[in-house]
Parts: sequence; structure tokens; C-alpha cells
Amino acid sequence: MIDISPIREDLLKAQKNEITEHLIYNQLANRQTDRRNRVTLQKISGEEYQHYEFWREYTGVELKPRRLKIWFYLLIARLFGLTFGVKLMELGEETAQINYQKIQEYIPSAKKIIEDEDSHEKALINIIEEERLSYVGSIVLGLNDALVELTGTLAGLSFALQNNRLIAVVGLITGIAAALSMAASEYLSKRSEGKHDRALRSSLYTGIAYIGTVFLLVIPFFLLPMYQIALPVTLGVGLLIILVFNFYISVAKDYNFLHRFGEMAAISLGVAFVSFIIGFVIRSVFGVDV
Repeated sequence: MIDISPIREDLLKAQKNEITEHLIYNQLANRQTDRRNRVTLQKISGEEYQHYEFWREYTGVELKPRRLKIWFYLLIARLFGLTFGVKLMELGEETAQINYQKIQEYIPSAKKIIEDEDSHEKALINIIEEERLSYVGSIVLGLNDALVELTGTLAGLSFALQNNRLIAVVGLITGIAAALSMAASEYLSKRSEGKHDRALRSSLYTGIAYIGTVFLLVIPFFLLPMYQIALPVTLGVGLLIILVFNFYISVAKDYNFLHRFGEMAAISLGVAFVSFIIGFVIRSVFGVDV
């Protein structure tokens, strides 16, 4: 008989995680209309329950799931998509304070369970298909263009006009016009590539991402009294958008978060700085006084 007392706490944590994730995957599977995704999630759910039973053989106790964790990840999956919700949960599992290396020393057969968690389940998660992720390129196009173009435009207008309401109105008109133009360009681009079935949706994702970013960047100029305050707030909002979006993509698509965030932030702030200088030059040369 194995003395599990040195690893009992880790076993109980692992067992509780398994029954909790079993129920999360099961409930996610029940919500799916896509048969392939439903079958994949049911398979993972079944494996999680097998792991739960494996740990139960050693602990000898039945454990209840973490209801709050179930509610949280079901909500995340509903709001941000199935893939993001599932991968965020697996990311949390990787950081869980469970000493699996120590468990293997006492229970060598646990190696198979741990390998399943590390490889097989991740492979199954990667075959989940989700519409919104297939249009990530279109979303990136709208989001990135809006951030680069509008932060630059607002920075240039700030010094050239120095009137918050005027800056906001001009920025909003410019942004909406650019969003419609970008959406139309994306539509024509997909059509020219022969992707007729994706053209309309790609253009919608691009346009919505662009317009949503425009409104978030312009709002500070409507709400705050001075451009000296509104512009830094707008740049902060831009950085926050970049941060949130790249975190989402890094989790959902397994991208390098720091690299993508640094790249987008540097481009957006660089363009804003250059545009601010251009605004200063134009105001000085043409004597603009609003």
C-alpha cells in the first residue's frame, strides 16, 4: 500500500480540478450546435472524469466541483468564445500549485494521466473550430488600422486645432469614413481572391472592429475639457485596446503575447508622435488659429 500522506494535498487538488473541468467541458458540449465541436468536448469531458476516478482510488474520497469556477468559465466562453474560454482554463491549470513531479515519485502510473493533460487534451482543444477565430485576420486589419491611423490623426489634430470638440468631430468623421473604406477594401480583396462566401463577413468584422476602436479613441475628446488631458487618455485607451486584444489572441491562437503587444504599441505610439510633430509644423507654418 502506497503512503500518500506526503502528496495527499496535491492529489486532492488534482482530483477537484478534474471533476470541475469534467463538468465544464460537459456543459460546453451541451451548448454546441456544431457536431464536431460537441463530440470533441464530450471526449475531453470523459477523459477528465477518468482522471478524477484515478485520483479518487488513491484519496478514497468523493469531491464536489468548484461551482464558482464552472460558472466563471462558462461565462467567459459565452462572452469571448469557446476557444478562448477553454484555453484560458487550461492556462490556469498549468499554473495550478500542484507538484506533479512529486506525485510521479510516489505513483509512477500517474505519468500517463499527466501526459494526457499535457498533450492529448491540448491536441483535442486545437481541433475545435470557431467562426470568429477564422476571421481574426479581418479583425486585426480593422483594429490595427484604426489604432495606427486614428491615434496619429487625433495627435496631429490636437496640436493643429487645440479645440477638443472640433478634434472629436473631425476625428469621428474621419474614422467612420476610413472604417467604411477599409470594410469595402476588405470585401473587394476577398472577392478578388475567390473567397466569395467569406467576403461579406470579413468586411463586416473589419468594419466593426474599426468603428468600435474609433469610438473608444474619440470619446475622451468629448468628455474631457482640454486636449492636453484628452490626448494622453486616448493614447492610454489605445494601449489598453492593444493589451486586451493581444492577450485574447495570444491565448486563443497560441501567439507570443509580448512580441505582438510590443510591436503594435510601438507602431501606434510612433505614428502618434510623428503626427503630433506634423500638427505642430502645420500650425506654425500656416498660422492656424481656431
